[in-house]
Amino acid sequence: MAANFASTGDTAEKKITFGKIGEGLYAYTAEGDPNTGVIVGDDCCMVIDAQATPLMARDVIARVRAVTDKPIKYVLLSHYHAVRVLGASAFNASEILASEATRKLIVERGEQDKASEIGRFPRLFRGVESVPPGLTWPTLTFKDAITLWLGRRRVDIVQIGRGHTAGDTIAWVPDSGVMFSGDLVEYRSACYCGDAYFSDWPGTLDRVAAYAPKALVPGRGDALVGTQKVGDAIAGTRAFLAALYDTAQASVARNLDLKATFKATRAVMDKPFGGYAIYEHCLPFNVSRAFDEARGIDHPVVWTDVRDREMWAALQG
Repeated sequence: MAANFASTGDTAEKKITFGKIGEGLYAYTAEGDPNTGVIVGDDCCMVIDAQATPLMARDVIARVRAVTDKPIKYVLLSHYHAVRVLGASAFNASEILASEATRKLIVERGEQDKASEIGRFPRLFRGVESVPPGLTWPTLTFKDAITLWLGRRRVDIVQIGRGHTAGDTIAWVPDSGVMFSGDLVEYRSACYCGDAYFSDWPGTLDRVAAYAPKALVPGRGDALVGTQKVGDAIAGTRAFLAALYDTAQASVARNLDLKATFKATRAVMDKPFGGYAIYEHCLPFNVSRAFDEARGIDHPVVWTDVRDREMWAALQG
């Protein structure tokens, strides 16, 4: 059982990989830390997810500059979580894109999420003092989908369905069959489900799979090249979610309380998933949200830095 709150004890630096997954397509990954994607078009580039601080984003920029001198015109926020968005200012992009649902979540809970995430995982917020005051706001939003052209290169951006959050967005590059999924898909990393919609997420994964990606950059974990690896990652994400939510539903049906549900979930999930990145960090938040949804609470309760620690003490103390 984790001795430290969330990931406050995770101080080891991760090995960063900047790998090519298609022509002009790159994945910035770091052994289970949040991933960033890069799409290079004819005349400009797009970045998918901006890292947690401008200081950390500068490393992404340096790696992009090693492969192209084309300007970074767009930054796409796959969802609203602070660890993905607060580095956006470093890119000096013409447009910061997000779904309308994501913008609504920034309005509703952006400040709370910022304080919460910084408290949970200090290592991922190196140089937090470089974050501009306030929140990161999109400059261009869309309801369902938008198509952008990077010269002749088409990028379809789709708010594909609720899952990890209510605003999850994918980027699809049809000329290469490559997808950037955000945290809808993870690879050998725990899904963070504290703001999730368990009943919707499997259907959203069906829509991801229907694209039949030849390569996919998940929210966390290695970039996936080849339909077999992509399929394995989608299946693994499904299995993780099913184990978690099925246990919560069964526990609620038995009138168990949250702590008993947490114990029951460990009995089911520790063996197959305990070695995944951020598993211990995510589990209390995941069980809390799964327990709420199983009891009929559709919209996730807002996490705050105070609620985080109260819940952690109740379940992990």
